[in-house]
Amino acid sequence: MNDNIPGMASSVCTRRRFLGTAAAGVLATALLPRRSPGENAAPAARKDKLNVACIGMGGMMMGMDLNLITGLGQNVTAVCDVDESQVEKAKAAVGGKAKGYKDYRKLLEEEKNLDAVIIATPDHWHAPIIMAAMEAGKHIYCEKPLAHDIWQTRKIRELARKSKVITQTGNQGSASKNLRRNIELIQAGVIGQVHDIYIWHPEFGFPTGVNRPDGGDPVPAGLDWNFWIGPSPMRPYKRDIYHPAKWRGWYDYGNGIIGDFCCHVFNLPVRALNLGYPEKIEVSGTNMDKESFPSTSTVRYHFPKKDKRGPVRMHFYSGSGGPMPPDDITRSMVDTFGRIDRVGCIMVGDKGMISAGFWNSDGYIIMKGESKYKGIFNHDAAKAVPTGFRKVDSHMGEWVDACLGGSKTYSDFDFGGYLTEIGLAGVVALRLGHDIEWNGEKMKVKGVKEAGAIIRPDYRPGWGI
Repeated sequence: MNDNIPGMASSVCTRRRFLGTAAAGVLATALLPRRSPGENAAPAARKDKLNVACIGMGGMMMGMDLNLITGLGQNVTAVCDVDESQVEKAKAAVGGKAKGYKDYRKLLEEEKNLDAVIIATPDHWHAPIIMAAMEAGKHIYCEKPLAHDIWQTRKIRELARKSKVITQTGNQGSASKNLRRNIELIQAGVIGQVHDIYIWHPEFGFPTGVNRPDGGDPVPAGLDWNFWIGPSPMRPYKRDIYHPAKWRGWYDYGNGIIGDFCCHVFNLPVRALNLGYPEKIEVSGTNMDKESFPSTSTVRYHFPKKDKRGPVRMHFYSGSGGPMPPDDITRSMVDTFGRIDRVGCIMVGDKGMISAGFWNSDGYIIMKGESKYKGIFNHDAAKAVPTGFRKVDSHMGEWVDACLGGSKTYSDFDFGGYLTEIGLAGVVALRLGHDIEWNGEKMKVKGVKEAGAIIRPDYRPGWGI
């Protein structure tokens, strides 16, 4: 496969099938001594299995990652969360064999035989834990997005290039054979020059378009709220507003639907088209001037022409009742499947279109003049393109295999961080409330000084940033 993104490691299934497989596989300054990431000694490869610590025992970890890693036969030796109730649930889930921690720094200090960590905390805790784990020489699997802001993300990418540890970003569709085949077909020119990408996600499961409520509620027993807040701005605990599961809608701790899904849905376009950074980002929406993600929004990324391809526009629609892709883009989906998918991604070329799904794990193609989609492995226009991608059983499994001395991971922190930077650049425009000219290399918005406080915010001191 030809993956041409400079500086990125180059080293699969529908959403339903992936989730089925997953189910079957059933957060002060670091206490560790500081050292250069280049001096990290990665754990010795084991021929049998890894000793793994799981950090952040909320929905994603308990609903997927813990089942995946134990289903792969690896040893979960420690679990960590600032909420004692979640630690106890996690220990029970692994038969009581794992030691429980509240402080990831203590975990990294005490677990002498630890090989790797899986991180599934709220986004504002990703960077401190990643940096500490790298310094400790532990392999890392971290859920997306890779960090909470662009500066953190760039720092992680730089550290990852110097480090010897194996990394993988949790954009699970990367293992899909459909994503990898879609890349081959697009790069082979089957649908011609791709000029537009349409992405939509109308529903949210967290607060949007509002400011935080006044006052606070008693902190539940066993929850260390100060530690949960960590490097982000202190806010009073408020029941059913932040923890559990609602933090993603608040800019203090998450970045809304783009932060949630940029590493998934941008995966295919960035790889297939070697997009680089966008030069301009246009935004519109409702309730954009709040502390939380807009109720509805359109974010339009403009990528300049590069090499032999022309400019590309990527349209991201979100929010219930908000804009959707034009009818002429979605009509064939209705003709083929009887409806427009709840969420989706369509790549539009001058010869045809590929419907890749929101996790880029679908694969349907339609050529100009045709009325219905066909699967990418069955369409006559695709059959002439050789299949050369490397097949893997699972995204987590690929990381485990690499940690044990196997092939490289496909979505390491350099590449996963790149996807995160693109997504969070759109969040910068949304938070400013207007279109921006973006210099991705320098991490700057042209002529807008106040953007700097979004790109690299002030962090509460003493929490590892």
